[in-house]
Amino acid sequence: MPEREILIRGAAAVVTMDGARREIAGGDVLLRGGVVAAVGEGLGSAGEVVEAAGCVVTPGLVNTHHHLYQTLTRAVPGGQDALLFGWLKTLYPIWGRFGPEEMFVSAQVGLAELALSGCTLTSDHLYLYPNGSRLDDTIAAAAEVGLRFHPTRGAMSIGESDGGLPPDALVEREATILEDCIRVVDAFHDSREGAMVRVGLAPCSPFSVSRDLMREAAVLARDKGVMLHTHLAENDEDIAYSLAQFGCRPGQYAEELGWVGEDVWHAHCVKLDGSEIELFGQSGTGVAHCPCSNCRLGSGIAPVRAMRDRGVKVGLGVDGSASNDAGNLVGEARMAMLLQRVARGADAMGVREALEIATLGGARVLGRSDCGSLEVGKRGDVAVWDVSGVESAGSWDPVGALLLCGPARVKHLFVEGKQVVREGEMVTIDLPRVVERQMRLAARLMG
Repeated sequence: MPEREILIRGAAAVVTMDGARREIAGGDVLLRGGVVAAVGEGLGSAGEVVEAAGCVVTPGLVNTHHHLYQTLTRAVPGGQDALLFGWLKTLYPIWGRFGPEEMFVSAQVGLAELALSGCTLTSDHLYLYPNGSRLDDTIAAAAEVGLRFHPTRGAMSIGESDGGLPPDALVEREATILEDCIRVVDAFHDSREGAMVRVGLAPCSPFSVSRDLMREAAVLARDKGVMLHTHLAENDEDIAYSLAQFGCRPGQYAEELGWVGEDVWHAHCVKLDGSEIELFGQSGTGVAHCPCSNCRLGSGIAPVRAMRDRGVKVGLGVDGSASNDAGNLVGEARMAMLLQRVARGADAMGVREALEIATLGGARVLGRSDCGSLEVGKRGDVAVWDVSGVESAGSWDPVGALLLCGPARVKHLFVEGKQVVREGEMVTIDLPRVVERQMRLAARLMG
C-alpha cells in the first residue's frame, strides 16, 4: 500500500529554515509517510492537495515551556497584579483541589490553543500531583489532540514548614518522586527519530526542591538518556533567594549540581549575568524564553540578544496560562522580537530571526534534530498561515507580515503528516465540547 501523500501547493512563500534559510516564492511542500519528501516549485502528487495561495508556509512552531494545567486558572483576581512569589501563594491552594480530570481537560484546552497558533511540538512542566493526578493524564490529552509532546515529570519536595514556598500538601517525598520519574520514563519515553512522546525530568525550581533531589534527578536523567528542565533566574526575588540560601548566583548553582549541558534547558533566565550567559553558551545549555509571562509578572526582559550572540540555544515558551494568560505561540514570537527592540533598539531582532527562534531554535533546545525546518527527511510538521486577510492587507512582504501584523491563528496545521487544524478549526477533537467541560470545571473550582 503506498504511503499517504499531502501536497501543500503554491504558497506565497515557503520559509524552510534550512541551512541556507531559503524562502521559496510560489513554493510547494510534499509530505509522504509523515516526513517531508520534497520542497520546491511545481511539485506533483497523486495524493491530497492543499492549496496555499496567499499563504506563508513555515515549519511548525515549537513551544519549550508550558504548564498546561494552568489553563483552568486564568485571570484569577488575587494573582492578576502580583509578582511571582505572591502569584504562586495565591494559586497553590486552588491547584491543590485539582485531580486527574482537571489535568486532562486543561491540557486538551492548552494544547488546542497552541495548535491553533501554529505549534506542532510542545513541552510541558507538570510539577504538582494532587488527588491522584499523574503525568499520564496530560500524555493522554496530547495523544487525542495530536501534537508532538515532551512532558516533563516535575516535582516539589520542600514545603512551607521546611522553608519552601509551596504548601506542605503539594510537596512529595523525594524517594516517591524518583520512583515515579523512573516509571514515566520507562512507560512513555521514545528516543527514536520521529517520536511523538519524549519524557524529561524537571524538579520545579531551586526554591521548591533540595540540592539532593537536583543532583539525583540529573544522575537519573543521564542514566535514562532523557533531558533535564527547571526554572532559573526568573526575577530579582529568584536571584535574592539563590544568594541568600546557596551563597551563589543561579547559574553557579546549576553548574555545581550538574545542571548544564546539551541535555539541559532552563525556563526564563531573565536575570542571567554575562558569566552565566557565557557558561550556557559554552556548555550547550538551552533557554526557554517566555516573553509574555515575563511581562505579565513584571520579571523583566531576558537578555536574548546577548544569549544568541554568545551561542546560547534559545527557544520560545508561552509559560503557564495562569501567568500569560494566553497560549498563542506566534504571539510569543512577536513579543520576543518587540522586547529585544525595546531593550536594544529597532535593529536588535528582525522577523526572520524571531521565526527561527520559534521553530529551529525550539527544536534545538529540545534536542530534536528531526524537527524545526522544512527539509527532505525532516518530520512532516508544517504550519500554513493565510496572509491574504484583513490583518495583513497591504503587506509588501508576506513573511514579515506574519509577525508585524498577523494573522494570529494558523489556517492549516500538520503534525507527522496528519492534519490537526483545517481552515482555522481543530479536526482532532471536538473543541467546543472540551471548552464547555473546561468551563464547568472552572466553575466548580470557583464555587
